[in-house]
Amino acid sequence: MAGAFSHLDPGTPEEEWAEAFRTAAVARADLDVAALVVVAAHPDDETLGAGGLINLLARRGTPVRVIVATDGEGSHPDSPTRSPAELARTRRDEVTAALELLCPGSAPEFLGIPDGAVAAHARVLAGAVSEMLDTLPQPALVIAPWSGDGHGDHRAAAEATAEVCRRRGAAYRGYPIWLWHWGTPADAPWEQMERVPLDAQAQELKARAMAEHGSQTSPLSPAVGDEAVIHSGMRAHFARSFETLVVDKAAAPSSPLVDSAATIVAPPPDEPSPGSLPRQWFDDFYDRNDDPWGFDTRWYEQRKRAVLLGALPRRGYEHVLELGCSTGALTAALADRCERVTAVDFAQAALDAARERVGDRDTVELRQAALPAEWPDGGFDLIVLSELGYYWDAADLERAIDRMLQSLRPGGHIVACHWRHPVASHPVTGDGVHVALRTQPDLHTIVHHEEADFLLDVFGTAPALSVAEETGLLP
Repeated sequence: MAGAFSHLDPGTPEEEWAEAFRTAAVARADLDVAALVVVAAHPDDETLGAGGLINLLARRGTPVRVIVATDGEGSHPDSPTRSPAELARTRRDEVTAALELLCPGSAPEFLGIPDGAVAAHARVLAGAVSEMLDTLPQPALVIAPWSGDGHGDHRAAAEATAEVCRRRGAAYRGYPIWLWHWGTPADAPWEQMERVPLDAQAQELKARAMAEHGSQTSPLSPAVGDEAVIHSGMRAHFARSFETLVVDKAAAPSSPLVDSAATIVAPPPDEPSPGSLPRQWFDDFYDRNDDPWGFDTRWYEQRKRAVLLGALPRRGYEHVLELGCSTGALTAALADRCERVTAVDFAQAALDAARERVGDRDTVELRQAALPAEWPDGGFDLIVLSELGYYWDAADLERAIDRMLQSLRPGGHIVACHWRHPVASHPVTGDGVHVALRTQPDLHTIVHHEEADFLLDVFGTAPALSVAEETGLLP
């Protein structure tokens, strides 16, 4: 019965499935598509369920993009040797290596949603799928774990993805994974199934990619709690000469995506989420570096700061909140344009450097706080979130966005700016931060600036007048 299985159970033998497939009438999948988007609830879903398909289309020159919703840090909840944070980092490395084999040059997009909480962050996943479709040629095929797979994250990923595809008219399919383990041929949706035949090269590369997921296919240690999640019997299901897609009519969402944020699984308001980077990480980082990001020495940083300041729609603001002020390079520039600046950072060393930079200006308040749990009181006309959001996990990011919206005065702005390239230690990507902001129903994008290296967006709570209109240049 679905929901009552364990990965430690022997499961249904592959021989039983092989016999069923010999007599089943399963149509061949139509792969005449211009692009492929693969949604994985956890690292390895994409390899197990669609690794062969990814390779087939990549070898044709078809653009392939992979979104990994969670880091799968909950795969070994009773492990005595590996923490969830260590597993998250390992699994990110594993899926990156696997995809490099299947589709060279196609780095996954990590959303950093907490393992087991995809339903609570459906809006983030839906936004990522929609934005990815905007960048790809059409028609695109979008696939996600099958909604009947017996895992809550798989169903939530299916629902969020299917809803985006329904709205946009994109082709959608599910791919089963746990069905082959807990189910029997009597449980399979045969009339909705499609077959993807794999050639010898796709089979070989899929096998090599599966081996990259060593934290799941091999024991972490001999200790109890470190057993392999995908044992040899289950691996046999994914060594077939074909893969299976499902025309997933059961993936219609049970509630509107916009309402899903109300059920976010997060720590109490006064505690940081365990997936966000801890204070010690920042203290150690500043101990090793006086100017860790080259704010004062790199043209890249100087130019990016100028772009951010130039993107602000108004000449000045009454009260600005700068989240993650670091050594104060941007703080000093904001103080020249704003009546008051409240600048917050985690690390005392950063605040000491910022104090030296801004001097004795009584219009600048520097405050140490563990954001988003420790949030400044009051209202702000401008909130600056620059190179900070990717240090939070998805739960803390959602919490921070909620607190920004509560703190923003009517007519105020939020400016966000983030590095786009992947960093292994970051719980979410810079792109993921901006997806989370752009998919908030209460925010409107006023300025959008996109480069290969960074994203910059200015948001308001209402559609804004243009700068020319607001300053009287237009009638």
